[in-house]
Amino acid sequence: MIVTAQHSTVYRYPFAVQLEPHTFRLRPRMTTTQRLLAFQLQVLPAPAGQTECLDQDGNLSVRAWFSMPTYELNVRSEFTVELIRENPFDFLIRDESLHLSLWYPDPLSTALAPYRNDGHVAESVRTYAASVAANAQWNTLSFLLGLCRQIFSNFQQMTRPEGPPWTSGETLWRASGSCRDLAILFCDCCRVMGIAARFVSGYECASAGRSDAYMHAWAEVYLPNAGWRGYDPSRGVVVADAHVAVAAAFDSVLASPVIGSYHGGSGSRMETSLHLQVEAAGMRGMA
Repeated sequence: MIVTAQHSTVYRYPFAVQLEPHTFRLRPRMTTTQRLLAFQLQVLPAPAGQTECLDQDGNLSVRAWFSMPTYELNVRSEFTVELIRENPFDFLIRDESLHLSLWYPDPLSTALAPYRNDGHVAESVRTYAASVAANAQWNTLSFLLGLCRQIFSNFQQMTRPEGPPWTSGETLWRASGSCRDLAILFCDCCRVMGIAARFVSGYECASAGRSDAYMHAWAEVYLPNAGWRGYDPSRGVVVADAHVAVAAAFDSVLASPVIGSYHGGSGSRMETSLHLQVEAAGMRGMA
């Protein structure tokens, strides 16, 4: 599957503002599940300087700083990605990893500790996760699939283009949320069961051809001998070749596509545009 995209985001300010340094995470990852074939990033006004780096989760980010006041910040990215994982279950895990709560051997357990931290999770979410686990007979893979499908079936989905994700407790209480809200709920339920989980931002092929397309969010869990595996509670599916991952992190802020601040004015208006095209890999380049 070949995915091409043109993604534009414009932040408009009522007065000229001075932009503080910004971080852009818009470059799709190069992994065993997807190959990045082309990528371009354009930022206007042109930064006074910028640097590329790998962050704590291996996401490629661009850190840019600015010298002149501006009335708008225009960010445009274009990419072409080949999605290559057709079977999301192409792994084997040992028997001891099939039972909740999930156990990881050292030193893997130490490395994954931040992704298993559930100290912030509300009691209501803990109870909800336990009920899903009980229905899955405390089987790890049955729990993950059951949780994904239950959130998809029982929670009303909404579009919230702006604003941070709700806490998992608020999403559970509302029984509704955006894709990022549902991803946070899924992650926290996994952490309660000892499963390492992280938030993922990116794109979904289902947005192709839509005039109201936005970026998407889902979750990844770390399974012993299988690595990070994606689950999308907004769609009730295990992630394979229908999602383009851009950034992943324990905290959604660390996977945000654009993050930064400004001074010299108050208030801003965001306008976005996303054009996504999908074609079979064998069709590319044919007359």
